[in-house]
Amino acid sequence: MSIIYVLIPIAILLTALGIYLFFWAVKTDQFEDLEKQGLSILFDDDSSNSNDENKNLTKNDNKKVNSENQP
Repeated sequence: MSIIYVLIPIAILLTALGIYLFFWAVKTDQFEDLEKQGLSILFDDDSSNSNDENKNLTKNDNKKVNSENQP
């Protein structure tokens, strides 16, 4: 029974730490662009507009694939 006096404060501290880290991640824009890293391995373009170009390329490629698959 005395172990509960140790486990409850530890659980409260871990919960508070998790909530703090979540709000820190949201505040520092960690969740803003989730596709950037996934697309960066597909293209070798180093220009500053590469992300916009990559998004346009993938959208155009998807349109081509979709139009080719339709009868």
